Amino acid sequence: MNQFNLIDEPWIPVRTPGGARLEMGVREVLTKAKDIAAIEDPSPLVTAALHRFLLAVLYRALEGPADITQARALFKGGLPRGKIEAYLEKWRDRFWLFHEVYPFFQVPDYVPEGKKQWRSWPALAAEHNADNAKVLFDHVDVQNAGAISTANSVRWLLACQSFSIGGGNSDFKYTKGAPSAVSLMVIPLGANLEDSLLFLLVPQNREVLQSDVPVWERKPDKVKYLSEGPSRSPSGLADWYTWRTRSLKFRQEEDGKGISSMTFASGIGCEADSFTDPMLAYRIHPKHGRMSLQFGEKGVWREFDSLLPDKEGLAPQVIQHAAGLTRSDVTRFPNSVLVLGQANNQAKIEFWRLERFALPKALLGDGYVRTEIHSLLDQAETTQKSLYSACRTYAEKLLARGDRKPDAKDISGFVTQLPVISGYWSILESRFHVILEQYTKEADPEDIRRQWFLYVKEALSDSWEKFRAGVSMGDAWAIRAAVKAEGKIYQEIKKLNSEIQKPEPQMEAP
Repeated sequence: MNQFNLIDEPWIPVRTPGGARLEMGVREVLTKAKDIAAIEDPSPLVTAALHRFLLAVLYRALEGPADITQARALFKGGLPRGKIEAYLEKWRDRFWLFHEVYPFFQVPDYVPEGKKQWRSWPALAAEHNADNAKVLFDHVDVQNAGAISTANSVRWLLACQSFSIGGGNSDFKYTKGAPSAVSLMVIPLGANLEDSLLFLLVPQNREVLQSDVPVWERKPDKVKYLSEGPSRSPSGLADWYTWRTRSLKFRQEEDGKGISSMTFASGIGCEADSFTDPMLAYRIHPKHGRMSLQFGEKGVWREFDSLLPDKEGLAPQVIQHAAGLTRSDVTRFPNSVLVLGQANNQAKIEFWRLERFALPKALLGDGYVRTEIHSLLDQAETTQKSLYSACRTYAEKLLARGDRKPDAKDISGFVTQLPVISGYWSILESRFHVILEQYTKEADPEDIRRQWFLYVKEALSDSWEKFRAGVSMGDAWAIRAAVKAEGKIYQEIKKLNSEIQKPEPQMEAP
């Protein structure tokens, strides 16, 4: 019996402009997007996956946009309710979560046989999966996890397909990761969900749009085919956003009120080295070529310039698209940008994260804001090197008691334990958010630059002084080491002062 149709059943978590938290079906979300503030789920991975799923629906329902002219028309006129409802009605049978022939995003003939077994639902969710991400204080017993709501299972199903990482064997073949599993994903946020989705709806050419097919429009894959470890190239963004990274089939509870188990295995390999995901930022690696930007030890803010439009086309296309759409109506410029994703260590997930930044309104102007912000961040890195050098001098002098010559590894290890560097970046991070707010079309870049240099000087001075105050409570040897090290701090402060006090360039008389 067909049950739980994603089009009608409430399962997508949204926030209204008044702050109410609701769940809606696909039709209601897309036809009332202008009256919804945002899609919000406790999991950043679910939030990103829901946006990608809705984009796939829109690309197929609208059969576009095919160019910037169509995109601007959509931005001006809004999402066409008629086309959306007609598409959803046409493909209604493909959105049943439980269906004998077309169970949504599942493999209908995948049932346990031989050594194959039913898996408990936590295998779906990064937050609960003991295979590669067991979380401290997560008390879910993966062997006896009970049941979850049907709405939850759909949300985690989508997140699993977008963010599963590779590693290990399954019922079929070796499990490869999702195409963008560990990449930073960027979502520019408008005043309402409709604007946010239109910012993300980057045009594709007409030929791609005609052949671009999402998972629910395809014939269901069979176990025999999947067990051969197939791979292929994506046909377009609707296909890309709904890639079958994992093969599974839910087993419904007898009372029909939830899901406790499923079959779970590898999906389809993705041959997409040259495919560009509009929601990702890229960089050029000296050995591996173009690679997507990922979460790492450095905070995203320290590479924020990578998210802004550039001539090389490495920045997220959705940011460029949002700026292009709103030049004709600056009141609808994105009020912020979300950066979401996860970090891994081989087959282990280390963390998942959501960060929010103001998007510089100067993007509506001459486009040099990326270069300017890169320059500011570069100065922060340069100053950090001086701070690190002072810390190394302190460590070296402190460890060199008597005639001992400390090993370089001992010095580096000692410096790593000091709170100075982390304190410096912690202070600057909050200041950076202030600086982003100042980048308007009317702002003077030189004023912003001087303000940033002042923030860098304060962060350097404050982080060192806090450390110095702690050292002053120690022995004479530690105090002496700090005195010998802080000369480098004063030298860097002097350089920063000269930049802060540098007079503005004067225009030559005609």
